[in-house]
Amino acid sequence: MRESLEEKLYRENITIASINRRALAYAIDDVIISVLFMLIYWDYIARASDIGVEATLAAISNLFWQIALMKVAYHTFFIWYYAATPGKMLCKLVCIDTVMLSRPSLSSSFLRACMRLLSETLFYIGFLWALGNSQRQTWQDKLAKTVVCNAY
Repeated sequence: MRESLEEKLYRENITIASINRRALAYAIDDVIISVLFMLIYWDYIARASDIGVEATLAAISNLFWQIALMKVAYHTFFIWYYAATPGKMLCKLVCIDTVMLSRPSLSSSFLRACMRLLSETLFYIGFLWALGNSQRQTWQDKLAKTVVCNAY
């Protein structure tokens, strides 16, 4: 008989991260990405802001794909290389593969980052999914076969 995820985590003394800590980690990561984005595109946005608010909003809207690519690259790299983004590190969380209970592979990290972006664009429904299951897995966690746990 196959061991369930809960049994595996219990056997290895791994605890699931709380929704509050995950939300804080999400907010920290979003601030970091926003600051990086503003630093990279400062001149472009500043020139548009000289024209007016509508031009500024249009300029930022025109950069949607750059923002999306930056988010996917950020989350893919950090989850693959460190098993945690800077926000997760500050909140002492780690993202692990549900099969081996280790760092996710590059392909799983990329899949997770892409699904995370899709969930954001769909009004965060994929994040709300975590409220309805005992492992607190979001859509991106389910699809990439990962779980976010407390780091020790």
